[in-house]
Amino acid sequence: MTKSLLFVGVGGQGIILASKILTEGLVKFGYDVKMSEVHGMAQRGGSVTTQVRFGEKVYSPLIGEGEADVIVAFEKIEAARWINYLKKGGILVINDYEIYPQPVLIGQETYPHDIIEKIKEKVENVVVFNAAEVAERLGNIKTQNIVLLGALIKALGIESLDWESVIRENLPEKMHDINIKALKEGMNLGAV
Repeated sequence: MTKSLLFVGVGGQGIILASKILTEGLVKFGYDVKMSEVHGMAQRGGSVTTQVRFGEKVYSPLIGEGEADVIVAFEKIEAARWINYLKKGGILVINDYEIYPQPVLIGQETYPHDIIEKIKEKVENVVVFNAAEVAERLGNIKTQNIVLLGALIKALGIESLDWESVIRENLPEKMHDINIKALKEGMNLGAV
């Protein structure tokens, strides 16, 4: 059975790296995998999405509305923006983290601080935690993408695969230990 995953967030959050690590691991473990990425208007601050589909045989990376088994939102507003892509009964992993878009920064709009409550009214399976706080506690805020990846892996039920070796193969040696810790923390937080 093919699984469809959507990563959504803001440029600079490490979404593409997390997607590539996931994809590398899935290929290593024998799945057919297709990945597509879309960068927003700006490298940092623009919307970024990555679509990953995996299974026995996958023909396209593209995910339509109502087709994603899991959405991982690296930022809260992005969760709301992409919620229509989640299938009924799907899982939404949300980083309880705020990156203010330009209209909020210049005072034209206000940030919707009740966004998670509104999402929970529409989605049954929601996992919410602040990956930035977890990453900071571990010693490097840049590992929040790997914390979220760990939560996704747990939500998919594929945590028994050797993800540590995938981290070691895809990141510089000096980043192995902290990212393995981040992955494990995410797996602990990813239960639905």
